[in-house]
Amino acid sequence: MTPAIPLSWAVRTDAGLRRTSNEDSHSTRPDLGLFIVADGMGGHVAGEVASRVAVESISAFIEETAGADPNRTWPFPFDPDLSFEANRLKAAFRLANARIALAIADSQDLRGMATTASGLLVRPTNSCVAHIGDSRVYVLRNDQLQQITHDHSWVEEQVRAGVLTPDAARQHPWRNVVTRALSGGEDPDIDVVEISPKPGERYLLCSDGLFGVVEDDQIAALLGARDLSLDEICGRLIDAANGAGGPDNITALVLEVDAP
Repeated sequence: MTPAIPLSWAVRTDAGLRRTSNEDSHSTRPDLGLFIVADGMGGHVAGEVASRVAVESISAFIEETAGADPNRTWPFPFDPDLSFEANRLKAAFRLANARIALAIADSQDLRGMATTASGLLVRPTNSCVAHIGDSRVYVLRNDQLQQITHDHSWVEEQVRAGVLTPDAARQHPWRNVVTRALSGGEDPDIDVVEISPKPGERYLLCSDGLFGVVEDDQIAALLGARDLSLDEICGRLIDAANGAGGPDNITALVLEVDAP
């Protein structure tokens, strides 16, 4: 199944300079129009397992339901305010949470693991972004960088409340504390945003190892570099994060909507 919207994409991931392992995972399924970045938490192998289970589960559900009857019943009720595709992606995230619960039940070593996840589903109609945690999705539109997702993190909540400035949040010792994640617990609240991708737009899905140390202006400049390939842009973004200290795992997935 190939999406009607033509796409180009590239992705790179790196452990960073201060971590011995990489707990980020990603999935690129251009045949489904599906792109995901997840940032695992839990230490040892647990975070890596959580992020991998999430991206594999989300991808499998979207593949299994490709071309599905819009009237099909799933384990989760539909949100009447969302399109079929948005409900489909939201259900995939909720199912991923249940799969993480099963993995934890099978192994005590995985207790406490969790993962953020951000996914972009590009379809001929009703494209959408689903999100939980503090991985981000940006769009570069008319040379302006816009953040589509809102971080589910303690510092972001303080910024929205006017308690912290964005600069203070970037340096705060609790900046890595997320308030929502796929953790295998109660059915999570997934943010879903419906979008209308246009030719020439570029989308960036990334973990906090990138935006936590690289300013938006620099991200925008690199994402908008038309003399670089998408793979080169991903590499430059990784280099920028490592150049700023590389304190965390870094994943950068860049997607461009091509002209038909």
